[in-house]
Amino acid sequence: MSFDRSLKIAPSILSADFANFGAEIRAVEAEGADWIHVDVMDGHFVPNLTFGPPMCAAIRPHIKTVMDVHLMIAPVDPYIDAFAAAGADILTAHLEAGPHVHRTLQAIRGAGCKAGLALNPGTGIGDIEHLLDMVDLICVMTVNPGFGGQKFIHSQIEKVRRLRQMIGDRPIHIEIDGGITPETAPLMTQAGADVLVAGSAVFKGGSVSNPAPYGDNIRAIKAACATMA
Repeated sequence: MSFDRSLKIAPSILSADFANFGAEIRAVEAEGADWIHVDVMDGHFVPNLTFGPPMCAAIRPHIKTVMDVHLMIAPVDPYIDAFAAAGADILTAHLEAGPHVHRTLQAIRGAGCKAGLALNPGTGIGDIEHLLDMVDLICVMTVNPGFGGQKFIHSQIEKVRRLRQMIGDRPIHIEIDGGITPETAPLMTQAGADVLVAGSAVFKGGSVSNPAPYGDNIRAIKAACATMA
């Protein structure tokens, strides 16, 4: 997985048909998805329950792009190897999910995955300055983690702008997770983001039997960003 700062859309399967994940993934990739985003929630760190390593292993054969696994769980360290074995390309942990985040990032890379670090809306960027050489991706939450379909938090735009300056020329992706639409996406790409997680904004109006809206939605987000580039 080589580094490329071109804009990527990572549909979150949290908004897909749970009874038909394999077909949904194949359909959305065929319609132009760049990555597939998997939201793992534990009902403890965030107020929802979703997927574990067996589900990730089950959908891995259907993913031909990048399996981007977002671990909204605490503790996170005991589960890194299991999610890596399930086929994750990227494992992202939250800064607040454990007491020794440097060790967590080491463990993710040691398991053979790219290492991501997620920041909640109330989390500043000062604490990550000395972690930049340990990460491949920083995920800025533009909603509070735990549920899809929430309203975009505009205060995070300035956070992304400052983060982009802090990163400099390091090969680190800035990913945005939460409230992405054709209206909010350009605000984040202008600030410096290059990966946009979109759930309902991609999957709305489509289905496995009618996947064309998936592609329309992806292209609408990318076109909006290109217009304001």
